[in-house]
Amino acid sequence: MLFIEYPKCSTCQKAKKFLVSHAVDFTDRHIVEETPTANELKEWIERSGLPIKRFFNTSGNVYKEMNLKEKVDQLTMEEACELLSLNGMLIKRPLLITEDAILVGFKETEYEMIVK
Repeated sequence: MLFIEYPKCSTCQKAKKFLVSHAVDFTDRHIVEETPTANELKEWIERSGLPIKRFFNTSGNVYKEMNLKEKVDQLTMEEACELLSLNGMLIKRPLLITEDAILVGFKETEYEMIVK
């Protein structure tokens, strides 16, 4: 499993604590220092079956500063992935990438289904 986080994010900290407390083996990756590439994001978005907008950190300052609320729904998959890959703070976090699932954000019930 690949766990992509921003260590100062409280939601990421809760998700990581959950994984550690359930003895889940995962690789940790800092979302800003090692921002996912456009190709990685495209693959994850397609595999997840989720709308592109779910991968944007809509409550983040960068999202608001770039006025993306008005633009995000008009972006193509390629444009969205390219934009997300330019700044890790635009990406909704944490991301948990497994063989079978892509989880965006932290919902304990979703994580529980993964660790079983």
